[in-house]
Amino acid sequence: MSEPEATPRRPEGGRMRAPGTRAVKPRDAATIILVRRDAKKPQVLMGRRNSGHDFMPNLWVFPGGRIDRADFRAPYATDLRPEVEAKFDRHLKPGRGRALARAAIRETWEEAGLLRATAAPARPGVGPWREFLAQGALPDLDAIEVIARAVTPPMLAKRFDTWFLMADAERLISLDRQPDCGELEEIAWVDFDEALGLQLPMVTRTMIEEAVRRLEDPERPSPFMRFGVKGHKMAHL
Repeated sequence: MSEPEATPRRPEGGRMRAPGTRAVKPRDAATIILVRRDAKKPQVLMGRRNSGHDFMPNLWVFPGGRIDRADFRAPYATDLRPEVEAKFDRHLKPGRGRALARAAIRETWEEAGLLRATAAPARPGVGPWREFLAQGALPDLDAIEVIARAVTPPMLAKRFDTWFLMADAERLISLDRQPDCGELEEIAWVDFDEALGLQLPMVTRTMIEEAVRRLEDPERPSPFMRFGVKGHKMAHL
């Protein structure tokens, strides 16, 4: 059965695909929920997207983005824990989960000006990793958790198969944004109740609620959501 045609409009996620065209293949992506625990309540890092973006303009999101070929080759200081790597490998080709984790860390630097990394001698790099490695840092993959996965609806012109990761902010080299750095309009550390009061995409709101549950129960299953025309399908990783 073919999908019903969608009327082009600009929803929270961006442009709708043109009527009569086939759904695009989702791009692999990763985002990271950084949790700060040095205040009375746990806080999460949120960033506001530029109004010029055609995907989720003006909305508050976690830093992240799509995977790049360079993410498969970038050096790292610490590796994924075996149980986290195994969760990736149950659904992806070996090594792709590690690349997704590196992509989330790289995008946190590019979008928010923060390094989820270990201090190391500066080294030359290529492509999107050049500036990151020049800071004297190597990605820190240890202690990253997989909390969920979500695939955006087929009616959108841009689609992502996004892995949502979580990590403690204490593993950042600095809690302060590097000056003149970061693609997000602004960033803020807010508690989870404050985060839910921001203008959020639906999936981000869902993931904030999931992160709260994860903090209360670290062993809870990781949801896998596929959003469609008539709702979403839920499974677990």
